[in-house]
Amino acid sequence: MLQVEVAAQVRTKFGKGAARTLRRAGQTPAVVYGKQDSIALELDTHAFTKALLSIHRKNAVINLTITDGKKQNVKHVVTKEIQTDPLLNSVVHADFYEISLDALMVFVVPIRYTGKAKGVDMGGDMMIAKEKLTLKGKALEIPDAVEVNVSALGIGEKMCFADIQLPAGVSMLDAPETVCVSVGTAVAQQG
Repeated sequence: MLQVEVAAQVRTKFGKGAARTLRRAGQTPAVVYGKQDSIALELDTHAFTKALLSIHRKNAVINLTITDGKKQNVKHVVTKEIQTDPLLNSVVHADFYEISLDALMVFVVPIRYTGKAKGVDMGGDMMIAKEKLTLKGKALEIPDAVEVNVSALGIGEKMCFADIQLPAGVSMLDAPETVCVSVGTAVAQQG
């Protein structure tokens, strides 16, 4: 799983006016929820936006380095919610959830199909039934995507979730008999 470093400071001023002032100063208000009480933070908007773009639509662990006066503390978090301004296309607020890297967690991971099915070369059509998979494991052991090579599939053949190889320590929560990809016969177009 991806890991991204983000720096933050503890926020001491609260309310709409204080949030607007932060945003004008190039900062984004944020909150970390989780193991203890929630912590109000402020992040550098430019650096945070750059980090978000690097993990866009992917599962990622954010190593949040929080500065409180002269103390620094690192928390491992995942994004819970990112609020954006639709007109300015900028980050308005971020909510994070603190996680333990040793705890088992559930993530939805995309399936990346590779290769060209031999049944397609013989005139068949490849039909993708599932594009995502639900996995359980430690956050850093979960893959960014699960690759499935379909080159061996002939016409009339299919692959189920049970056929997918997973890394050690990671288990699948979806039903193993669920068909994820198949190759069928091509349907003739009638005019």
